[in-house]
Amino acid sequence: MDNRTVKHLLYEQVARIGRAVSSPKRLELLELLAQSDKTVEELAGELSVDVKLTSAHLKALREARLVTVRRQGKYMVYRLSGEDVAALWVALREVAEEHLLELQLQLDRMARDPGALASVTRKALLKQARRGEIVMIDVRPEAEFETAHLPFARSMPLAELKRRLAELPKSRQIVAYCRGPFCMLAGEAVKILQGRGFRARKLADGISEWRAAGMRLESAATD
Repeated sequence: MDNRTVKHLLYEQVARIGRAVSSPKRLELLELLAQSDKTVEELAGELSVDVKLTSAHLKALREARLVTVRRQGKYMVYRLSGEDVAALWVALREVAEEHLLELQLQLDRMARDPGALASVTRKALLKQARRGEIVMIDVRPEAEFETAHLPFARSMPLAELKRRLAELPKSRQIVAYCRGPFCMLAGEAVKILQGRGFRARKLADGISEWRAAGMRLESAATD
């Protein structure tokens, strides 16, 4: 086998990853599975598409070895094949943010939202949470929180937020986060909180961004 043929085969293998992540829905699946293991039905609900189409997208990701699947009773449960796959999603998004003007403009508009948290380093935010200067809430579903969450955060899923407002102090700023910059749950939570008189802001980071930056995460097993 000559050198050119070998090079083609090598690049072709890497291109399998590129083809697998060439769909917006598959990228969203990677983001969702970076939060916790999920069934096909759960993923279909999050994507707002039918189970058949979701299964087809998951098959493409499986063929590229980006996700794995196991049977749990009557359900098929998917997970990322490694933390490096979550880091791949973060890297792809960051490259897009750096080079695509259309994405930059949209993210700039989101950053100007009155609910957006002012620029602060992750370490500084962690210190504020440790000292009790802010209250960090994770508004993702509880199962995702239990899998991994930011230190000092408390689980307060968006669906439960309105009936649990009494658990939050109005004397301190509330910082809500969800699945990352493209996730809308934290923004919705901030609107609810601000409407009830809380000082609330949303954090763009999710656990994938925190992990990619080398920051510590916690889980239900470590709390």
